[in-house]
Amino acid sequence: MSRLQTPPLPGVSVVVPHYGDPAPTLALLAQLAGQTAPLDPSTGHDLPIQVIVSDDASPQPFPEQEATAYRAVVVRRTRNGGFGAAVNSGAAQANHDLLLILNSDLSIGPSFVSDLVTAARPWLPAVVGPVLLDAGGAADFSGRHFPTTGHQVVEWLTPLARWRDRTALHAAVGHDTSAVPGKTTTVDWLVGACLLLPTESFRAVGGFDEGYFMNSEEVDLQRVLRRHGIPAVYAGTVTVTHTGAGSSDPTKRRAWVVQSRLRYAQKWGGRPARRRLQSALAAATAVNLVWNTGRRLASRPVTPLATARTEWQLLSGRTPR
Repeated sequence: MSRLQTPPLPGVSVVVPHYGDPAPTLALLAQLAGQTAPLDPSTGHDLPIQVIVSDDASPQPFPEQEATAYRAVVVRRTRNGGFGAAVNSGAAQANHDLLLILNSDLSIGPSFVSDLVTAARPWLPAVVGPVLLDAGGAADFSGRHFPTTGHQVVEWLTPLARWRDRTALHAAVGHDTSAVPGKTTTVDWLVGACLLLPTESFRAVGGFDEGYFMNSEEVDLQRVLRRHGIPAVYAGTVTVTHTGAGSSDPTKRRAWVVQSRLRYAQKWGGRPARRRLQSALAAATAVNLVWNTGRRLASRPVTPLATARTEWQLLSGRTPR
């Protein structure tokens, strides 16, 4: 190879965690199989893509025949371990240099994989994520600042919910408002619905911490990788649609969010950090109780005591019934 030649693009192992209805995963596999522009300009050959479905002990197992039709490998876990555990099991079978983690509820364009690899290439080794669009085409704030107690208190406070669409409030809850479509920039961390990173780097740090069942595992991983000199990069020139369909009960999802954030606080700041977060959110619940009581007196359809009880249960580590 001459010095003027471009080195070949690395192959990509795609891991798709599966739990619940197979339909979203099947739709994503069809889109992966239909990538129309996976050409490596340095070699003239197709960009190698391996697809792995990690079935996280789903009550509706992913159909083997369908996987074979899409040339996908299925890894079947015997215990439901959550997002991080499912990705780790799939990544153990990866045989390419780059690992692409995709939520099953994503919709990708026909050249998405090669577009993302091309955008990521100047930054590697790095964790790279595209613009996440909702079903209506609006961009999510998928680039984030590392979470603080202040971010989470602002998010917890019901009185501030009316301003949730304001840029200032996005910044106050930890969204990196400098990461916008059309712009590629480094951020603290990226939402885990779609992440591209070196397989070797992922394995070197042990993958996702499986102590998180659902939520916060991606910020934890990216904080670990940052310590190893691996930045997070928001690729604002590449887009993907995230429907956010979900496969679990909303009450359970909120419990997982709170429990994972408390775990993250303790892991990175010790027990004092966990206690500070619990105390701050408990104080915010008291504010919410007063606020909701006023709304109830104004004939709004709210249940102040029940809502406060639910929030205190979440902070105690219990899942409300």
